[in-house]
Amino acid sequence: MNIKKNKKSYCVTHSKMIIYNCVTHSKGGFIMNSQFKRGIIEMCVLKMISREDMYGFQLIDTISQEVEVNENTVYPILRRLTKQGLFDTYSKSMSIGAPRKYYSLTEEGTLKLAEYEGEWRKFLDGVYRILGGKENEK
Repeated sequence: MNIKKNKKSYCVTHSKMIIYNCVTHSKGGFIMNSQFKRGIIEMCVLKMISREDMYGFQLIDTISQEVEVNENTVYPILRRLTKQGLFDTYSKSMSIGAPRKYYSLTEEGTLKLAEYEGEWRKFLDGVYRILGGKENEK
């Protein structure tokens, strides 16, 4: 893993993954690049739905308790991952209001989540070592 730094941003490269301008420095601190954040949110969406089938608003509400996220980020991810075959969907009638569209993880989605989690752990381990963490040695 390499981190290239210029005056305003950092670029992290790790194995097959290249993340351009993932963190940008501003007067108030560091701001995460939206593409980098969407990739992380995608992994969170997969993880949450692997735990239980969820509908869109429920997913947004649950994730937003930990990470700043909104429907403009989550719904496009849900549509794309469904189109890629990582989710199945079904409708569930409610006593009040319109039926809700639930998402469930497919076998392919489970495999993709495992791949993402492995890459994420490697990435964090490398960053932790660079930053001088406890596991500073390989």
